[in-house]
Amino acid sequence: MKFGKTIYLDYNSTTPVDPQVIEAMTPYFYEHPGNAASKGHVMGWFAEDAVENTRKIVAKTLHAEPAEIIFTSGATESINLALKGVADRYKVKGKHLITVKTEHSAVLDTCTYLAKIGYEVTFLPVNHLGQIDLEELRNAIREDTILVSVMFANNETGHIHPIAEIGKICHDCNVLFFCDATQAVGKVEIDVHEMGVHLLAFSSHKIYGSKGVGVLYRRQTAPSIQLTPLFHGGGHEWDLRSGTLNVPGIVGLGTAITIANQRMKQEEERLGQLRDYLERNLIDQIEGVEINGDVQKRLSHVSNLRFLHIDGEALMTKMGPSIALSSGSACTSASAAPSHVLLAMGLTDREAKSSIRFSLGRFVEKEEIEEVISKVTSAVQSLRSISPVWDMYKAGMLP
Repeated sequence: MKFGKTIYLDYNSTTPVDPQVIEAMTPYFYEHPGNAASKGHVMGWFAEDAVENTRKIVAKTLHAEPAEIIFTSGATESINLALKGVADRYKVKGKHLITVKTEHSAVLDTCTYLAKIGYEVTFLPVNHLGQIDLEELRNAIREDTILVSVMFANNETGHIHPIAEIGKICHDCNVLFFCDATQAVGKVEIDVHEMGVHLLAFSSHKIYGSKGVGVLYRRQTAPSIQLTPLFHGGGHEWDLRSGTLNVPGIVGLGTAITIANQRMKQEEERLGQLRDYLERNLIDQIEGVEINGDVQKRLSHVSNLRFLHIDGEALMTKMGPSIALSSGSACTSASAAPSHVLLAMGLTDREAKSSIRFSLGRFVEKEEIEEVISKVTSAVQSLRSISPVWDMYKAGMLP
């Protein structure tokens, strides 16, 4: 489905709101305007019931308990609450945290902030596929380590980390495990207890819900995780996230995650076939196209492709507004720097800047993928036809 004249292939950045989600949210803007914290009248009770219903849906999805679900404004807030909350609450035990160089900027920037105020952070490297070395992780854990933070699936390459194995290492070493599952919820099955996850974050707008709603899962049993809140002023969400809840958005999240769970296997297969079709044709039709990252352990709807001696930004500009793509994370798009994820995987600056992320989703059809293949092929050929660098490569003067 086109949005205007644009084919949208930036679903990892944000997803369109599903019409069923909009329908579920709409009454809570006017017909049911209550504040979920208003205990003295029926409108407040109605809003509270709606919020608690979504809390149950989210908990069931994660194989958690409703009391372990905290609603926030989005994954970025949830990440900050988890990392800063643990750092402050457990600083008596230690002030050492471990994360990975390919994490989302919300994690990396928060860890950098903590390092500036007296904490020590180990940033684990990855190999050329985006994988961490589990033994290196185990060896990095110290007596003063309080938390390990590893994302479920990478937002740029789609690489899926071995979450259950990481959880076991954290359990064996008696440290907390936080997982940014923003790209994974609604796409793959998640069981926080089987996977050994103590804290987990995600956003509604990545699964066809509205922007402005997020979740932090915080384990309450064996062990019960304690956090220092970021906000004060009302004691909402068990004194951990003060502020009036976004009732329409939370209702929409309940519908969005229900639909995602129902369609998960079907969408995984359909989008995987479309993604593979896209990759196969671009690689066959364009010289010098390679896939960045692990082609085995990745989300079915994500493809990060490198176009030899082509500037990714120039390629997207050449195609104009007809295709919405990304050269990296939307949260770092204001920067002209190459992707930190691809650099951490060993790509050069030039290689990273020649890479494009294609992220497919629910409303993408095969006809659109065929049009994308045609437009990308044409744009690459046009750019290379006027490129002295490409001429030098063809003449054997450049690798």
